[in-house]
Amino acid sequence: MTARVLLAAVLLGSLLSGCSGSEEPGDPEPSTSPSADGASPTARPSAAAVPAPETGACYRLTYAEALAPTVDAEPVPCARRHTARTFAVGELDTVVDGHLLAVDSARVRRQVATTCPRRLGGFLGGTEDDRRLSMLRAVWFTPTLEESDQGARWFRCDVIAVAGPDRLAPLARRVAGALGRPAGRDRYGMCGTAAPDAPAFARVVCSAAHSWRAVAVVDLPAGRYPGAGAVRQAGQTPCEDAGRAAATDPLDFRWGYEWPTPAQWADGQTYGLCWVPD
Repeated sequence: MTARVLLAAVLLGSLLSGCSGSEEPGDPEPSTSPSADGASPTARPSAAAVPAPETGACYRLTYAEALAPTVDAEPVPCARRHTARTFAVGELDTVVDGHLLAVDSARVRRQVATTCPRRLGGFLGGTEDDRRLSMLRAVWFTPTLEESDQGARWFRCDVIAVAGPDRLAPLARRVAGALGRPAGRDRYGMCGTAAPDAPAFARVVCSAAHSWRAVAVVDLPAGRYPGAGAVRQAGQTPCEDAGRAAATDPLDFRWGYEWPTPAQWADGQTYGLCWVPD
């Protein structure tokens, strides 16, 4: 059985990361007090009145809060139920060519959107494929414009686990290195409520009730989108092999394959996924 399903929300990755500091085409770079060239002369406040977040802090965020560019939720004890953990805190570079950019400018947002996902791998451990096969994602936050005016220049990177549509899963007290451990890969893996081509299919974290699991990544050549036929064909053999390897009977097994659309390819998702019953 070969299944084709549009990779909704780009495997739930670009949806989350894009909404925490996304950039639209042609997005201007607003400044706190525009001059003729669109930026204000450097005028950093002498000290930040708003303290920076702490690395390792835990939060009980909702799905909507995780998508926001700023958040005012207070930390909770990591021994209690929580849905986000701060794995990195850094300082924004808001000065370009001697001018001070606003914290919500496109250039500043790109800075955080690049840094947080890059740092997530070192925090979670495992391989790139382990991360692609998991529901763990990086989200990020910056100060509000008002806080920035008071001198706050930090950015905060959190890890979350997507439980399913519009829901976050609780994180374990120990999430650092989770994808370097079998138990962590199993708990936070990407699973489905049905076969990926079924109408009832929903992508869920593997700690929830499920019947299918994403088990392998099909890397596709970088460059221009090779066309639907080529990306579809590329996963047939590896996903069939994955289905056979997971089955108790090598002559009677099921498998599924998802491949990226042109839009998802343009967003950087140049791989497909193999699915098997679980």
